[in-house]
Amino acid sequence: MLNDTHRHKGLRKKLVDELRRKGIANEEILEAINRVPRHLFMDSGFIDHAYVDKAFPIAAGQTISQPYTVAFQTSLLEVKRGDKILEIGTGSGYQAAVLLELGARVYTIERQKELFMSVQKFLPKIGYHPQFFFGDGYLGKENYGPFDKILITAAAPYIPDELLKQLKTNGIFVAPVGGQNAQKMLKIIKKGETDFETTECGDFVFVPMLKGTDGQ
Repeated sequence: MLNDTHRHKGLRKKLVDELRRKGIANEEILEAINRVPRHLFMDSGFIDHAYVDKAFPIAAGQTISQPYTVAFQTSLLEVKRGDKILEIGTGSGYQAAVLLELGARVYTIERQKELFMSVQKFLPKIGYHPQFFFGDGYLGKENYGPFDKILITAAAPYIPDELLKQLKTNGIFVAPVGGQNAQKMLKIIKKGETDFETTECGDFVFVPMLKGTDGQ
């Protein structure tokens, strides 16, 4: 089940070449994507599509993000080895794996119980060990903060103040913000307690960021 064959590795290399053509210039991120076996994160029926640059459905009505989107968000985070990163929305665990490949310490929150239970078992099996939390991403993880970087992997209607408080000064916050059909990717640098520099970095479409938890 956890095979990573020469064919998979070849397809990954083609995917990385495609991301490079699409403008992803950070070689460390491209190398991280080249190391993460994306096909293992997807239902077996989708394995032939694992290295196509598209999002695909996973459990609980969620998606595994498009590789370009993962690479783009990761590049905005300016990840440095040892960075303490809070990820809102574990999903399949693919984004967390890429961050871990870059040497970050990842704290990841998932609100869907089904996804939380499965990813918590799956990621360590393939060598990835973030800190997992089941909970409401809008609340973050204050007890574990402050964080060097914060990443939201779902469409946020707004940036929660609670999360901004958990970001270190000079830390970077990346999130797609907007309505259900389209969002702006925002990169926010925290200059001081109430001083934030915000840059818009293009249009994206994500599944919505929901409040509370779903224990079903």
